[in-house]
Amino acid sequence: MDVDSESPGTSIDENTENFCDNPTRDTLAEGLMGLIKPTVDQLDERVRATRISQLELKQCIETLCEELKKINESQQSTVDLDAYVKKLINAKQRVTVLSNILQNVQDRLNKVHSSIEKETVKRKIILNNTIEDQSP
Repeated sequence: MDVDSESPGTSIDENTENFCDNPTRDTLAEGLMGLIKPTVDQLDERVRATRISQLELKQCIETLCEELKKINESQQSTVDLDAYVKKLINAKQRVTVLSNILQNVQDRLNKVHSSIEKETVKRKIILNNTIEDQSP
């Protein structure tokens, strides 16, 4: 093994068993989890609401685009609505791209939320086992 690749520190996996030995770290971790979880939940709900409103906006743009096409076809005037239809199509494409980005963000948030839940359960189990081991 190279001298550069050797690490004198321990990995997270090696320290997982030592959570019981440091109540301050457990308390801090529990507090941080308590602070992060509501924020993640709130952010997840806001992303969900934004996605819903963007889907509604996309539907409205599609409806408006169809109506403009019908008006353009039925009128024999010199008003050129093609430019406006193209702008609406571009807006619809941007909404679609943003919707995809928001979906990816929401998926990531769900993974973070799941990880927080798993870690909280894991820590509670370790804490309960420690309490049971210490009681006579």
